[in-house]
Amino acid sequence: MKPNNTKFSFTPHGGGIRGADSPRSSSTFEGRFGRIFRELPAAKHSKDDLLKLALLMTAPPEMDDKGKPAAALETADHIQDDEENAGIPAGYTYFGQFIDHDITFDPMSSLMQQNDPEGLVDFRTPRLDLDNMYGRGPADQPYMYIDNKFRLGKALFANSKPTPSRDLPRYRDPENTGTSARALIGDKRNDENVIVSQLHSAFLQLHNRLVDEDAFKDATFEEIQRQVRWHYQYVVLNDFLPHICGKELIDEIMPFRLKHGSAADKKPKLQFFHYRNDPYIPLEFSVAAYRFGHSMVRPIYRLNTELKGGDNPDEATTEEKARGLEGRFFIFAGVNKRALNGFGEFPDQWAIDWSLFFDINGSGKKGGKERAQPAYKIDTSLVNPLGFLPEFSVVKDLVPPLTVAQMQPAPVNAMADPANLAARNLLRGLSMGMPSGQDIARAMGLSVIPDNELRVGKAIVDELEKAPTLVSISPAFADNAPLWYYVLAEAQHSWLKKAKHGGKGDEEPLALGPMGGRIVAETLIGLIAGDPQSFLHQDPNWLPFVGGRDSTVGKLVNYALTGQK
Repeated sequence: MKPNNTKFSFTPHGGGIRGADSPRSSSTFEGRFGRIFRELPAAKHSKDDLLKLALLMTAPPEMDDKGKPAAALETADHIQDDEENAGIPAGYTYFGQFIDHDITFDPMSSLMQQNDPEGLVDFRTPRLDLDNMYGRGPADQPYMYIDNKFRLGKALFANSKPTPSRDLPRYRDPENTGTSARALIGDKRNDENVIVSQLHSAFLQLHNRLVDEDAFKDATFEEIQRQVRWHYQYVVLNDFLPHICGKELIDEIMPFRLKHGSAADKKPKLQFFHYRNDPYIPLEFSVAAYRFGHSMVRPIYRLNTELKGGDNPDEATTEEKARGLEGRFFIFAGVNKRALNGFGEFPDQWAIDWSLFFDINGSGKKGGKERAQPAYKIDTSLVNPLGFLPEFSVVKDLVPPLTVAQMQPAPVNAMADPANLAARNLLRGLSMGMPSGQDIARAMGLSVIPDNELRVGKAIVDELEKAPTLVSISPAFADNAPLWYYVLAEAQHSWLKKAKHGGKGDEEPLALGPMGGRIVAETLIGLIAGDPQSFLHQDPNWLPFVGGRDSTVGKLVNYALTGQK
């Protein structure tokens, strides 16, 4: 494939990765980006066909049906909507985003980018080492640190109730009072929404909490940093990936992951992701498979149980009560302070109760407002707010009380507007010459999903088989599905069989399918296994100080804020 010489900067959603436009052709090279299936041809699609698919993949706005709640009412017995995934709490969506920002971290200045236009030769290799958090360290970025600890921002509250949560440290230019207060962190993308912003802050507090532990009282900054990195790597391998890819697949790749064993025992069994010395980021992963998380985004989230309304945190409006929006917020919206848009200060009352995002102290089994909110299912439908990404949309300042229609802009026309995330993903795959999903499935020795079973819609048992087929959009999609779409379609196709025949119906947990799951799992496992500083290399039988063998993301966050191990 002829390289595309267009230069891209890092963008939060669906954008390019500098240097990825000129990937190496070998699957065993040393470098930053490459291809696993380099022999496969690029799938050919027209831009119009992809935009039609994107429009169909974007759910309609909730405001169309005035009689329907924008979100299910949070009664005490309410645990799951049909669109929700019983197997994955919502926090994993944003932990996945946090991982993405770590492995695509770019420390180069604009001057370096000018001197290194392709961004390939002089880049460090990608690792799960929290460079998005640590930046270049206290010696080079002292404004992020106080001695061995991270600098933290203002205290946050659950409405008026004090919490241990803190905002990110921020700087406001005193000579430009109208500008946003920018976060002083290692990667600005970790402030792109309120949830990933507070998750980043929790990891800053994890570092600071370990500094204060008696067990590490004599530890250097570098030793604490290693502990935090190893905890992070451990939960990626043993918590995040089993949720996303399925425990069975992770056990197949790492049969000794939770057992004591030799270094040889602990070595992952990678079938397709191979590298010579240092691992790289496969384009099949970054451009397609790892974008599964976009389908997990919920339209609406509850941050804590103390918030009662949006316009007024102490009282919900009549419409908020009727539409299920009491104390809950759209992930993105067209009105400031009524959505979880980022890159600036948010209200002090918006402290996140992480038991609403991870299963902490049994919250995964609770109902109503105290439940751990599930992520949405991994399927071929994206919620409507992802049709108008805030960085490409106009955000208004309106005086409350506000209606739902005012908060949620009219749906973006994906045929003409680059703000639609599905369109950006599909066009990105086209520009990068991604093979079809069917070709990669065959290359992996997997059965190809028949065209008449590739659907576009929500993974709901009673609806999916009635949804339009991919080939109904265009016959050009016959045996030629875009890779990102196929990863999502494979997940819902595998799930539907289990849901119909396993007795759980829509409560059947949904993970990635065999192709998408293996690309994601082998890439992340390979990045850790190929890092000479990772715990798999240094001490493969190491167990976390926080949570031990059963450590999870939720346990790390809970410990960071409360000290509870």
